[in-house]
Amino acid sequence: MADNHNYAFVGLGAMGFGMASNIRKKIPSSSILYIYDVYQPTCDKFVAEFGQYGPIEITQSGKEVAANAQVLISSLPSLESVRTVYLDETTGVVAAPANPDRLLLECSTIESSVARELGEKLAAAKAGVYVDTPVSGGAPAATAGKLSFMIGHANPNPNPDSKPAEGSGSGSDPIGQRIQDVLSFLGEPQKFFWCGPLGAGLAAKISNNYISCTVFLVVAEAMAIGARSGIDPALLSNVIRNSSGQTFMGDIVTSVPKELLESKNGFPAHLMIKDLGLGVDVGKATGVTPHMALAALDIWKQAAEDPAVVVKDGFPQFKKN
Repeated sequence: MADNHNYAFVGLGAMGFGMASNIRKKIPSSSILYIYDVYQPTCDKFVAEFGQYGPIEITQSGKEVAANAQVLISSLPSLESVRTVYLDETTGVVAAPANPDRLLLECSTIESSVARELGEKLAAAKAGVYVDTPVSGGAPAATAGKLSFMIGHANPNPNPDSKPAEGSGSGSDPIGQRIQDVLSFLGEPQKFFWCGPLGAGLAAKISNNYISCTVFLVVAEAMAIGARSGIDPALLSNVIRNSSGQTFMGDIVTSVPKELLESKNGFPAHLMIKDLGLGVDVGKATGVTPHMALAALDIWKQAAEDPAVVVKDGFPQFKKN
């Protein structure tokens, strides 16, 4: 039987490592954090860096983490890995002892329809309450605990003038309150977007990624044009950030601090392709011709095959000369 005070985190990649670190730092020191990642050295590194904040147990499957925790959070790189962690009949969460109160917060970017399928199957198996909670902000925000969340659940505090209920399970929507309590370890509540039913959080995330993955390339091209026309890149960056071309992605792309260049975290091109590809697929399915995304997708595919391309922290792209 899972301890009500224990947590689990699955997927210690570019985003998950920083997210899991905040869970370990912010939950009670007596609570156990169970972790699982297919790459064992990453788990060992996590324990070495954050074991000082409380007990951490390395596990070998979604089933094992779910069996030991009342709250499970996952951040995974692909649809296949999400399905394996949750639905594998032998090693998945679905194979863990039944616990309908277990909270399953899935932060990966996958299709909305798959989230609904997962939610239905996990509920039928009494494996827990599954909620899509995709994130935005990149690896730096994950480490800083300042992520944005798009949540496939109704707002537990719909009245903006009322104070949120305190403590897990309080208020008229105990599930919503639990979600809010847990995500507050990872992000800023003012940037929690309660999008509605299961899958709606992913619908919002896919739309957001459609813009960010495309605008990134537009800014990079504009910077290259300006620089080759003789404009100092720092000056051009300042112009863009204070003019009609200003965007969040532009602010990041055109400003590269030393610590970002030296960061070991990254968001590889193949994940950009995955995220943007979801937008293309949804666009076609909803009758929207994705002209801009199709052009951007082609560029990202070229980048994925070019060994000279480096992507750091989900945003800046550098060509090694």
